[in-house]
Amino acid sequence: MNPYEAYMKEISQPMRDELTNSGFAELTTPEEVDTFISETKGTSLVVINSVCGCAAGLARPAARESLNNEKRPQHLVTVFAGQDREATARMRDYLEGYEPSSPSMALLRDGQVLHFIPREEIEDYEVEEIVENLTKAYNQYC
Repeated sequence: MNPYEAYMKEISQPMRDELTNSGFAELTTPEEVDTFISETKGTSLVVINSVCGCAAGLARPAARESLNNEKRPQHLVTVFAGQDREATARMRDYLEGYEPSSPSMALLRDGQVLHFIPREEIEDYEVEEIVENLTKAYNQYC
């Protein structure tokens, strides 16, 4: 690992922990993504994490807070854009029809996208608005 990679790994670890400590499983390789998509049944929230400010101040807090809803996804996973590039690219392959953006969130059922929240619906929104967006999807699909 070169010094830049080591630095970014150290810097991004708390950003990873924020989701994994809330029950999200990290998918760090394309193979893990493929296995998750092909074998996971039911509803899943996928968070494409990022080091940007809107991920820190909006996306991760909203994802965590949305889990307080009575209805919620059965599975929680995350990939980290810019860090686990191959895993993120593979996940984006499964999000057909949606432009790559980070952060972003997708609600899936049996690997199929039911609801997608791109960066444009995270940046410049309040945490409460993003939570409402997520919980409406949970109430409809979970």
